[in-house]
Amino acid sequence: MYLRHSTVRKNGKAHTYWRLVRSVRVGGKIRQETVACLGELDARGRAKASALARHFLGERADQLDFFEDRRSLEATRVEFDKVRVERGRIFGDVWLVWVLWKVLDLDKFCSGIFQEGRESVAWADVAFILVAARLCEPSSELHIAEDWYRRTALEDLMGIPAASVHHTRLYEGLDQLLPHKAELEKHLKDRLGNLFDLDYDLLLYDVTSTYFEGEAAANRLAARGYSRDHRPDCKQVCIGLVVTREGFPLGYEVFAGNRNDVTTVEEIVEQLQARYGKARRIWVMDRGMISEENLEWLREEGRQYIVGAPRGELKHWENALIDQGGWKEIRDGLEVKLCVGPDGTETFILCRSAERCAKEHAMHERFSRRIVEGLTKLSQRLEKARRKADRSQVERQIGRLLGRNSRAGGKFSVVVKEDPERPSGLCVRWKENSQWSQWAALSEGAYLLRSNIVDWRPEDLWQAYMQLTEAENAFRIQKSELTIRPIWHQKTERVEAHILVCFLAYVLWKTLAGWQAKAKLGSSPRTVLEELQRIQSVDVVLPIHDGREIRLRCVVQPDRAQRILLQRLGLRLPKRLKAPQPVTKM
Repeated sequence: MYLRHSTVRKNGKAHTYWRLVRSVRVGGKIRQETVACLGELDARGRAKASALARHFLGERADQLDFFEDRRSLEATRVEFDKVRVERGRIFGDVWLVWVLWKVLDLDKFCSGIFQEGRESVAWADVAFILVAARLCEPSSELHIAEDWYRRTALEDLMGIPAASVHHTRLYEGLDQLLPHKAELEKHLKDRLGNLFDLDYDLLLYDVTSTYFEGEAAANRLAARGYSRDHRPDCKQVCIGLVVTREGFPLGYEVFAGNRNDVTTVEEIVEQLQARYGKARRIWVMDRGMISEENLEWLREEGRQYIVGAPRGELKHWENALIDQGGWKEIRDGLEVKLCVGPDGTETFILCRSAERCAKEHAMHERFSRRIVEGLTKLSQRLEKARRKADRSQVERQIGRLLGRNSRAGGKFSVVVKEDPERPSGLCVRWKENSQWSQWAALSEGAYLLRSNIVDWRPEDLWQAYMQLTEAENAFRIQKSELTIRPIWHQKTERVEAHILVCFLAYVLWKTLAGWQAKAKLGSSPRTVLEELQRIQSVDVVLPIHDGREIRLRCVVQPDRAQRILLQRLGLRLPKRLKAPQPVTKM
């Protein structure tokens, strides 16, 4: 990652604007990708960065380097030919996560819920270690204890020797953390709301699944069901997540792996209502959550919703699709039309996307071509066969072909006929269904939304529904960046605790993303973590003339790009850490 700048002249004055870029491989070529637009790196920008840091850190803004060793050393003679560097440790990323932990007041919260005992590693510290590892280098508890922790500078930051961090303690930490899930969610809701000025009036709800390695025989929730991970061979659990319009998580629940999405809605809504009280909230859900019973239940309590309608309901609005009046273009290639429901209590929004139309048309063409090719080959085999064919077997082959290409299966009417002139005794005939083709041409790129909000503009309803991508992004980040899957734990409580740790890591991820956005550093926390991970802490050992050694535990100075990242976040790295014994005998 490195810097690029451009100079622009305005009113006779030159302005230099900086960009942080990195090289990425796209196909066989290397391209420069802009990570962040930094603007002018001047005193005004530094002042804004300091104010931003004070907003997030509060009274801690000037105390983050309290562990810095400020003791003065008396002048002495050093044997420079024997100076060496030892004990390199990963510092930058774990330090940043440590800062985020304190930004969210999770250190105070965990210290409050866990009673101190005589244990060598407090439960509050175990919780942080688990979450920090999940964010920086997702891995098992055994890997954390035997490898990751000793390679990082957490021993210096937390004052906990690596020998005390063993996998048994980490497993027990999962057990200790899980009972406080509801309290954690409530604490984070309040803290994130204050930091980012969040409104909890629009809630996005979605469900995903994550699978197990192993039988998970001791887990009452593990079951086979519809797998979003395309692993139907594995048992799984389902996770229902509620996020704000900005993607900040509000809460989640773990369900059995064979639970139908529709059956989770009432449970989630009632739990959040019991926890945070009744309020005017708008629930946004995809069509997989919707049934007429759910919608009727939501309306009974006066709850508002914006949901996607099943594609089959689009057929009821065929006349509205044909009618070219009433459509309003809200952005390039996207049109919406507002339709009032039969009883006047609901609003239906017809949406038509040119980009989606082209995509669906291409899919229909591809699947149609596959069906025709498959039927042609089957017909040729029957024509060349030298013995009588089994009619039921041929029909099953046709069924499998149409099933594999179900997007265009309705386009063809296929029959198997007797043909005594052929040795096989059978032939296959097919023709296109003109009604299917006409409806496909009309409905390609169209989808339907419904809501019991009757006083919003169609574009506002559409925009609110599109925020569901934030929930989808949350699942994507937890699966790809935080490695929530596969789950190796087998017991129910350990699995739920593993998911809780991933949830907390995602909260820290979103906090860093929000901080970056306010600092105009883009929206890729992984880029920042990877860049700062290269900053190490080392021991500089200075042999002196009388046979003793001075050991200085220092943080490697960041390069220019790293300095700018930290500067824009308003953070300052410490220069020195506390070494156990600065002066020792050789």
